[in-house]
Amino acid sequence: MNKTILYIGNDLTKSTRYTTTMDTLSYLLCDTGYIICKSSSKQNKVLRLLHMCIAIVHLRNKLDYVFIDTYSTSNFYYALFTSQLCRFFKLKYLPILHGGNLPYRLRKYPKFSSLVFNNSYVNIAPSGYLKYEFEQKGFKTVLIPNVIPIHQYPYKERKKIAPKLLYVRAFAEIYNPTLAIEVLKELKNTYPKAILCMIGPDKDGTLADVKQLINKYHLNESVEITGVLAQKEWHKKSENYDIFINTTNVDNTPISVIEAMALGLPVVSTNVGGLPYLIQHNVDGVLVEKNNPSAMTKEICKILEENKYSLAINARKKVENFDWNIVQSKWIQLLE
Repeated sequence: MNKTILYIGNDLTKSTRYTTTMDTLSYLLCDTGYIICKSSSKQNKVLRLLHMCIAIVHLRNKLDYVFIDTYSTSNFYYALFTSQLCRFFKLKYLPILHGGNLPYRLRKYPKFSSLVFNNSYVNIAPSGYLKYEFEQKGFKTVLIPNVIPIHQYPYKERKKIAPKLLYVRAFAEIYNPTLAIEVLKELKNTYPKAILCMIGPDKDGTLADVKQLINKYHLNESVEITGVLAQKEWHKKSENYDIFINTTNVDNTPISVIEAMALGLPVVSTNVGGLPYLIQHNVDGVLVEKNNPSAMTKEICKILEENKYSLAINARKKVENFDWNIVQSKWIQLLE
């Protein structure tokens, strides 16, 4: 193989402790025989963009491909600037699509979107949801799911499911973490010993809203907020919990949900974005209306009452298809 790839994205694992798709995919491709360069680990956003552009200029004569992590947030502009620089140097670039809100950006900024996605070598969608949305706009898109090295995810069988809830996501308005508190409050009406653990960074001040609700409902003894944990740390902590909840209002196919499925946690998620492409309702997880605490609580109670552990068994089988041994052939076929 020996092909050289520059991976453009937020290489911030050392500072955030978050293991990202960029980390995982870079490592696995490197292990397969590709030469991977990454940019950028700069904390300052302006310096990060500058570092990305310098990397493209510096490496342009050595590169076979440029991967560009592409988000629906303000980080979209990294993709905009770096993709146009790739065009200038006639480099093959591949936007790797992240974020359930990207279809909104396609609609709101059609000219910028066309500049990025119409001129790419190909666009990489990790879900059928984004593939469909991008193809509807006429953008050439290939489906390659998010990859997890399945052997790194120890499967725990939960023979008796208890009302112990786990939330692993950033505290951000888009992910609606206050819904988790509302759900816990309702769940305690039936299961007074119910508890909740919330893991993730505070992105936009939403953590303050969560803490305010905890105090309002007198749930301080029932909620643990850990902040950011490294991947192995939260995997270990997940062994103490029995149901994973995903409360988001907008989403694609989040890695944290895929990881929960791999670890043996039954998943209850809002039915938004790419989630119905990942979870088959009542087969390998449960989907509920967004921003509806009663609906989510009702489904959690069903899982507890019926001890529906078959959800977790089926989920593990599904995400085994996201293992590198299966997914790598899609990348090799695309790049060779």
